[in-house]
Amino acid sequence: MSWYDKLFEAESYTLTNGKKVSQKFTRLPLIIMLFLIAITISVWVTGFSVVTLFTNFTGFWKLFGSMFPPNWSYFPKIWQPLLMTIQMSFIGSFFGALVALPFAILAANNVTNNRVINLTIRFILTVVRTIPTLVSALIATYIFGLGTFAGTIAIFLFSFSFVGKQLFEYIETVNMGAYEALVATGANPSRAFVTTILPQILPTYLSTSLFAFEGNVRYAAILGYVGAGGIGMILNEKIGWREFQSVGMILLAIFIAVIIIETVSQQLRKYLS
Repeated sequence: MSWYDKLFEAESYTLTNGKKVSQKFTRLPLIIMLFLIAITISVWVTGFSVVTLFTNFTGFWKLFGSMFPPNWSYFPKIWQPLLMTIQMSFIGSFFGALVALPFAILAANNVTNNRVINLTIRFILTVVRTIPTLVSALIATYIFGLGTFAGTIAIFLFSFSFVGKQLFEYIETVNMGAYEALVATGANPSRAFVTTILPQILPTYLSTSLFAFEGNVRYAAILGYVGAGGIGMILNEKIGWREFQSVGMILLAIFIAVIIIETVSQQLRKYLS
């Protein structure tokens, strides 16, 4: 018997009626110990310092305070880049979610009974999903040039991979009874899918797409740092020039826009569910 088996060997108790019951030792201490070891190694490798964090934290409040009151006169120069940011988020999210639907169908093994196709599509979704949006935007600027088109491509790729991953996993959990019954009677698999499975996944599909759009509005706000257009370009410019009151106005505008979009999106998701 190994040390591990001895450590977690069941402890036996004998009841008054002579019956023996066993109770295994909990694995919680081992999990906590491994967790603490992982934290210790991470702190050592990254050079994280709690003392430095709290010592320099006052600098955050000084910088934050320098943004207020915001420069209200700068707002007329903000609304157009903000609108461009929302537009490229919407277009990228819409087309990304639209393209993700057929890919999710091909990745779901209960609908597409081809292991090679399933693994290939899942691999594509995994590869695209591992590329950060900022990196994909930077690559897009080299291919398509500076501007909002590159940002739209980056948002499209993220939406495609995110919605596709979430959707194909949900498709694999749907009730296949009605679909299999229609196929058994000679119905076309595509027609059977539209009739039986699509109504089941449609609310989740639309809800996931809206959720991706919410996040993309926030992501798009920083894509300007790599020249991908939108409000991030003027945000980067004002930070570089240390015009923090204008920065405060930009952040306030982004905050209000995100709150409005998230509120509308949440109401739509509640309606769909």
